[in-house]
Amino acid sequence: MYKAYKDKNIAILGAGSWGLALADHCHRIGHNVSVWEFDEQAAEKLNRTRKRMEMLPHLVLHKDIHVSSDMSGTVTDADIILLVVPSHVARSVLSALSKCALKPETILVSCIKGIEINTLQRMSEIISECCIELAGQRFVVLSGPSHAEEVNQMIPTAVVVASHDLQAAERVQKAMTSKTFRFYTSQDVIGVELGGALKNVIAIAAGICDGAGFGDNTKAALQPRGLAEIARLGEKLGADPLTFGGLSGMGDLIVTCMSRHSRNRFVGEEIGKGKSLKQVLDEMSMVAEGVRTCQAAVELAKKYNVEMPICLQIYKVLFEQKSAKTAVESLMTRKVKPERWS
Repeated sequence: MYKAYKDKNIAILGAGSWGLALADHCHRIGHNVSVWEFDEQAAEKLNRTRKRMEMLPHLVLHKDIHVSSDMSGTVTDADIILLVVPSHVARSVLSALSKCALKPETILVSCIKGIEINTLQRMSEIISECCIELAGQRFVVLSGPSHAEEVNQMIPTAVVVASHDLQAAERVQKAMTSKTFRFYTSQDVIGVELGGALKNVIAIAAGICDGAGFGDNTKAALQPRGLAEIARLGEKLGADPLTFGGLSGMGDLIVTCMSRHSRNRFVGEEIGKGKSLKQVLDEMSMVAEGVRTCQAAVELAKKYNVEMPICLQIYKVLFEQKSAKTAVESLMTRKVKPERWS
């Protein structure tokens, strides 16, 4: 029988912009919040200054939010753990988490929008390998159109939390919903994970359109056709195609392609203006997940024999120095066909 948990202790693994925005939100609605930052000096500085100006200039962490580089101490009493680290370090963080003593009812929520390159695994698959006790009924994935800058300023936002166990998703929904931050539930873990990860690749393409001087028509065509690619791959991997019409698909795609806050759109825009990928990444302090995810998307498309022409052309622009104009020409001159969603 379902137990009505009173989730009050929330641990955040990751002190980037999204992790800090979630920490601030959870504290504001009445939770006890602890944050883990892997770098000891950075943790001490954040505890002292309560700010991370280079990430969220408007945020001042409340004095009751404790920041530490001690993972075990951060998660020991947690009812809910939010995993908010870049995808390429997720496995090592999860391996460390597996050695920590947790309460038997603790739920792990992945807030990561990425795919591991060398294994092509989604976060739920990595968790099943590294933290088997937190997989299945104790795992939830959070995704949707939710820039940290706007959540931090309490601008109305809606996201989706998905779990194979609907009651686990409902626990997170109940614990984290507020007047300005609305949570919907889903059981399509695969679809929600893929939508959140793959839209970043299309956002790089949208940025390239802006940087190269293409018009609104180009970017408006890019988004639904990009979403069709995501849905094709998702369906092949077992997702519900309808999921991609929701918050973790269309919603996240729109905001990431259009927003000034989007790191992935920014990467594309700078490349569209003529910079190399290395130049752009060297000048950034935050992670643009779409760069790595583009590599994974192309490999997944090959592995499962799924046509993903936009992702392929973006890969060629990022890693093979193909010009943006030539890439668009390659897309526009492909064999004509009917429009299909999946």
